[in-house]
This record gives sequence, structure tokens and C-alpha cells, in this order.
Amino acid sequence: MKIFLDTANIAHIKEAASWGVLSGVTTNPTLIAKEGGDFHRLVREICRIVDGEISAEVVAADYEGMVAEGEKIAKLHKNIVVKIPLTKDGLKAIKHLSSKGIKVNCTLIFSANQALLAALAGAYIVSPFVGRLDDIGHDGMQVVRDMVEIFRLHGIKTKVLAASIRHPLHVLEAAKAGAHIASMPFGVLEKMVKHPLTDKGLAAFIEDAKKGGVKI
Repeated sequence: MKIFLDTANIAHIKEAASWGVLSGVTTNPTLIAKEGGDFHRLVREICRIVDGEISAEVVAADYEGMVAEGEKIAKLHKNIVVKIPLTKDGLKAIKHLSSKGIKVNCTLIFSANQALLAALAGAYIVSPFVGRLDDIGHDGMQVVRDMVEIFRLHGIKTKVLAASIRHPLHVLEAAKAGAHIASMPFGVLEKMVKHPLTDKGLAAFIEDAKKGGVKI
């Protein structure tokens, strides 16, 4: 399973990329607005930092607008994946853009049925929002499991990206469910690194080395 960051924060992206574990980035209008600045400049900068798939989302809600924005965004860099929401117009836009060879990440998916429709329309990635489903009392990760099983049974090549990741356990569950990608905030990625026993063990090793006069 690949690890993506769900952010538009350049400092966080650079830090995660330096660890050698980052395969891509997902953004959305909220994340872009939070960072401020020019949309195109920010997306291009992210593409320069990460040599992987970068999802950038349209803001239009109608078919014509999604297509126009999607084609414009796709020209920013060869690694761009255009994010399109799961609506009727979104499905039309996915069909059009994918027919032009543009990779599409269908976002705001909350059911396996929606994911199946997006895949049939030509989506390269589908993004179920795990955390938001959990928030309303649904089992978000079960939706991921259902998508993975359906795609496997029917030979569908569309990738499943677990989105709206809230904590490291979501990442673990997504990996066990067979998700191809988990996209998370930088804070969740940081928590994946940390463990109290690692910190305790390292402190002991350092102290023992000092006492024993170990030099390398």
C-alpha cells in the first residue's frame, strides 16, 4: 500500500518526502485555500517535491465547468490526477476526461455502489472517505473492504484510496483491507513513526553507550 499526504502544506510535504516513504499527495479546495497563494503555483511546487501522483481538485459543480477545469489542471504536470466529485455531472466529466487519457480521482465517495459507478465511468482512483463515515456511525473501513472485494472479483483495475484518515489505526486497517493507497494528514504520518518503547529503548542505548565509553 502506498502512503500519500492529504495536504497542500509545502513544509510538511518536504519533510515527509525526506523520509523516503511518500508516494504522492492529495489536495482539495479547502486544503489549497488554507495555504493561500496561487493554485497553479502551489500545485506545480508540490509536483517538483514529490515524484508521484498529485491529485488536484476542480471547484466547478457542472459538467462543462469540471471538464474545462480538469483539462486545465491536467496540463500543469505529467503526474497530475484530476479530482472530480461523485455526482451525475461528475460521472459525465470522468467519462470525458478519462477518454482523453487524463487520470481521474473520483472523490467524496461514501458507498461501494458509488465507487463502482466511478470505476465504470473510467476513474483511475476512487476515494472513500473513511473518517466522515465513522463520524455518522457507519463503518467507513467496511466500505473500503467492499470496494476492494468488488474490484477484485470483477477484474476492475481502478485503485482504492482510503481518504479522510483520522489516526494510525485507520492506516493499518486500510492496509489489511487491501486499499492501494492511504492518504493522511501529516500529523497521522508522524504518529505512525512514534512508539514509546522505541523512545525508551533508544534512550537506554544512548545512556549505556555513554557509560561504556562506546565510540564509533
